[in-house]
Amino acid sequence: MISIFLLLLHIFLNLFITSTALGVNYGMAADNLPSPSVVANFIKTQTIIDSVKIFDANPDVLRAFANTGISVTVTVRNEDIPALANGVEGRRWVSQHISPFYPQTKIKYICVGSEVLFSNVTDWINDLVPAMRSLHYALVKAGIQDIKVTSPHALNIFRYDEILPSLMRFRVGYDLSFFAPILQFHNWTKSPFMINPYPYFSPNLSRKLNYALFKPNPGVYDNYTGKNYTSMFDALLDSTYSAVKALGYGDVDIVIGETGWPSQGDANTPFATMENAISYNEHLVKEIISGKGTPLMPNRKFETYIFALFNENQKSGPLAEKYWGLFKPDLTSTYNVGILRHKQSAPAPTNPPPASSGKNYCVPKPDVSYDQLRSNLDYACGQGVDCTPIQPGGICYEPNTVQSHAAFAMNSYYQTKGQSYFSCDFAGTGQLTIVDPSE
Repeated sequence: MISIFLLLLHIFLNLFITSTALGVNYGMAADNLPSPSVVANFIKTQTIIDSVKIFDANPDVLRAFANTGISVTVTVRNEDIPALANGVEGRRWVSQHISPFYPQTKIKYICVGSEVLFSNVTDWINDLVPAMRSLHYALVKAGIQDIKVTSPHALNIFRYDEILPSLMRFRVGYDLSFFAPILQFHNWTKSPFMINPYPYFSPNLSRKLNYALFKPNPGVYDNYTGKNYTSMFDALLDSTYSAVKALGYGDVDIVIGETGWPSQGDANTPFATMENAISYNEHLVKEIISGKGTPLMPNRKFETYIFALFNENQKSGPLAEKYWGLFKPDLTSTYNVGILRHKQSAPAPTNPPPASSGKNYCVPKPDVSYDQLRSNLDYACGQGVDCTPIQPGGICYEPNTVQSHAAFAMNSYYQTKGQSYFSCDFAGTGQLTIVDPSE
């Protein structure tokens, strides 16, 4: 009897741990990342992360996470969705990308595409549910019962005329034709509805920054439920729940496929700062681990995948796109949000400041391009730095070069931000010196 009880307890605990995973998105759009095997060992031994999500089905990653106990979510590319609506192709995909690695690698989900509705590509949208069914049947035919099929959705899925979480509904025209079949599939296969809530991308962020960052604010009062929301994150989750429930699928689980905040940007992304990234992700981790839930879903832990594991220097788009990582390529923390098992020693800078008992200054590296210097100049001056001395007639206007003006602005930013090493990074173009750039 005791042995049976212990066995049941072991099963229960494993189920509980699985349903409350704190995960991370492991992107690889960089040329300076450690090998997947090094990453897998680091996550297993140094962090509390117990699940990762990748944006393909990279065999090197799947092999690296074998026998680690860390759950892995793989992703089907959007452009592959139409072909996979065919059952034969679905079985071929599973035989090539899942069967060779399962069960040694603990594959948990197959994400069919990513933010398909946001793509606005008709074939991808129309073939999403057929592809999800095809892959589910392929898994069943292969004798695999514990890998679930889902698809992550950006939160452009709601109606634009409603802001109260309790009244939120899916977009007209997609509610019954697109989301109802998806939710029916999830209800039938006991798989989760996956969303990518990003307060960072909220319109008019400047007017609700504290609301987005879990900081003190008056909140948004929902007079239909009597609930006051002081966290945009909670409001987005409850909005999703209300929309799902309105279609009759309130019992379908909700998983957070991506959420995070960039730690650096340029003049066009003024809220992409280290301070904001720390505030958002630190509060996020605490909220998920606490299991306090949301006003409409209290006492609930949401499986959450933070975006992202690493800064990725080859990502396209604005500068901020490269700086979502919790860790740098050398596996030191970009900042600490409480996911390390042991306190990490202070990271050794790539270009350590010179040993000196005097003051340090931040200046551009010698080979920085004109465009990057201009970007650094615009960014620093846009962050509240007093740049009047380098305006015409100012005491530091001469020499009138972008190199000189950028050095002034970068150093002023560094000094006002507490002289931390990270505030002289500037996308890897800044360095510390003991030589005063004003002299």
